[in-house]
Amino acid sequence: MASQLVMYEEEFHRINAVCDRLTKDANAKVVFLVDKNGQLLSAAGQTTNIDTTSLASLTAGNVAAMGGLAKLIGENEFPNQFHEGAKDSLYMTVVGGRVVLVVIFDNRTSLGLVRLRIKKASEELERVFTTLAARSAAPGVGSPFAEISDADIDNLFSE
Repeated sequence: MASQLVMYEEEFHRINAVCDRLTKDANAKVVFLVDKNGQLLSAAGQTTNIDTTSLASLTAGNVAAMGGLAKLIGENEFPNQFHEGAKDSLYMTVVGGRVVLVVIFDNRTSLGLVRLRIKKASEELERVFTTLAARSAAPGVGSPFAEISDADIDNLFSE
């Protein structure tokens, strides 16, 4: 399981920009970025009629279930999944072993274009998460409580 990351505003804006650009470049309806714990990190496109909380949690559950199936047949995971529907299709890819990029699209675009654009977006997102991991690992930066000492806590409760 990946360690908990602290999200900084700069990286948050970079993540949202990647998702917005992917929505346009792939001519997708919706792009979501979900962590493997089911937390929605970013959403772009036509999200008004979608229960984003359920989508995020079901995405994480699906990736976990597919990971179990992969292990049963000797694979580490299935990093890419494609589900084709009558009107809309869904493509998911695991980015950096930590998050899942989800693209919902219809017949206004093609699977080939979506896969091409996802590859580029995944590389950008992986760089963002590498930067976040490095920032979180820096001494005194990973926790918002890092500068609070035991003496501060004792003083707070000593009244």
